Amino acid sequence: MRALIQRVAHAQVEVAGRLTGQIGPGLLVLICAMAGDTEAEADKLAAKIAKLRIFRDADGKMNLSVKDAGGAALVVSQFTLAADTARGNRPGFSTAAAPKDGEHLYHYFSDRLRAEGLAVENGEFGADMAVSLLNDGPVTIWMDTAERG
Repeated sequence: MRALIQRVAHAQVEVAGRLTGQIGPGLLVLICAMAGDTEAEADKLAAKIAKLRIFRDADGKMNLSVKDAGGAALVVSQFTLAADTARGNRPGFSTAAAPKDGEHLYHYFSDRLRAEGLAVENGEFGADMAVSLLNDGPVTIWMDTAERG
């Protein structure tokens, strides 16, 4: 699975003008299931993200996890994280999971973050979404379970 994580002061997602998810301080997690991914990848990624120490402590150092900092997570599906731009000018997305598998892993991942003790809001899988955020830092981190040993 691939994720782009942004530490935010606040974030929200709308579908057709309807608010589907909104958080204050926390993490905006753009997530993409890749072909061949299983619940095991979602488990690893959720556990890692929940424990990532990227929030400031009393000394201003990145030493706290989102849970330690009292933050929440807004999880938004984004299949374009699977973009292959190696050939030509039109990205290919054939490495993304099939929609049925991607949707299952998206919801499963969100549930795993909840199991880690986080408040989680969501976008709407497969919808055309409008995401707005105020990046805090900015802190933006790319994660890919295929790149970790």
